[in-house]
Amino acid sequence: MTDSAFPSGESSPDRPSRWRRFSTAARRAASFPVTGFDFLYRTGQAYRHFTLPILNGAIGDQLAARHDHRAIRFSLRRYGADVAVADLQLPAAPAKIVVFLHGLMGDEMIWQSGTSDTPRYGPLLAQQAGVQCLYVRFNSGLHISENGQLLHQLLTELVDTYPAATRELVLVGHSMGGLVIRSAGYYGTHPAPAPADQPAPGRPENDAPWVARLRSVFLLGVPNEGSFLEQNSHFTSVVLRKVNVAPTRFLSNVMDQRSNGIKDLRHAFLVAHDWQNPHANDILLPPRTLVPPLPGVQYHVLVGSLLKTAGSALNHYFGDGLVGVGSGIGRLFGDPALPPDSGIRTRVFPQQHHGSLLSNAEVYAYLREWV
Repeated sequence: MTDSAFPSGESSPDRPSRWRRFSTAARRAASFPVTGFDFLYRTGQAYRHFTLPILNGAIGDQLAARHDHRAIRFSLRRYGADVAVADLQLPAAPAKIVVFLHGLMGDEMIWQSGTSDTPRYGPLLAQQAGVQCLYVRFNSGLHISENGQLLHQLLTELVDTYPAATRELVLVGHSMGGLVIRSAGYYGTHPAPAPADQPAPGRPENDAPWVARLRSVFLLGVPNEGSFLEQNSHFTSVVLRKVNVAPTRFLSNVMDQRSNGIKDLRHAFLVAHDWQNPHANDILLPPRTLVPPLPGVQYHVLVGSLLKTAGSALNHYFGDGLVGVGSGIGRLFGDPALPPDSGIRTRVFPQQHHGSLLSNAEVYAYLREWV
């Protein structure tokens, strides 16, 4: 039998006593609410720019209807704050402006902040391509057509204010942002008729000032034929409502609280007439306005695929996990009958998910080459 090196009741100098261990645990337990709150607060401050766009993407239309201060306003952003067009003070050179638009539940930071391993396209293009980069933030819970009209108005103001600095325009949109760009193109070429008691505008009837200066459009992971996730959500909601018992009606009502922006993703509604149509919620073949590419503009349709190889049915439907390759390229941009000089280029980036399209060296190299 081995004798203990210390008498009974005494503790090793390398081992705290039971009372000391108990008191330490008690202090930690008592301070946990304070330290936990501090951790949550610091985390919330660090990721504050994420929470507000997510809230707006989910219920931004409701916030805007209530004039809630948390509803994001459509605006250009600089140094983390809204900036008016008149306050940009853009120099005349370089005369090429690249405007970035984020997707659903995103903000302008997705184009700017990253690490050395995740290149962010805005600062790199400004540094290496010598272009002016502007960043838009919008309430992604609003109808796509509402944001499209606001983008049309902003680009018109930008060109009118800085005619020398905006001789060439390039628009880059990720996901929903690409649909907003296409919607703005529609409203830029289909202006509202002037009232009878007002003189007609001096510009050509179907020519917004910025459309004539638009050179290229880059669509990154854009659901040009709609989102399969929203289509499935809508179908599930309809089925639950048809069952027509209290629990399923409740679930259907909860699902239907998603924002108008999310609902527009179902079939990529770009024009207000589409979602205002009484048949807009039809499961099969809802009315949808054809919005073709703008003439004279180079379109670059870039989509991601989780798979190594393209061409499979899974790749066509699931694509980058959120946008299928079939939807990303779409019928307009993927029409095999398009002539070679149509101004449309499509490319699939294998083994890329929806988010990695925003921070991929190959995607950036493509942007750098064509911007």
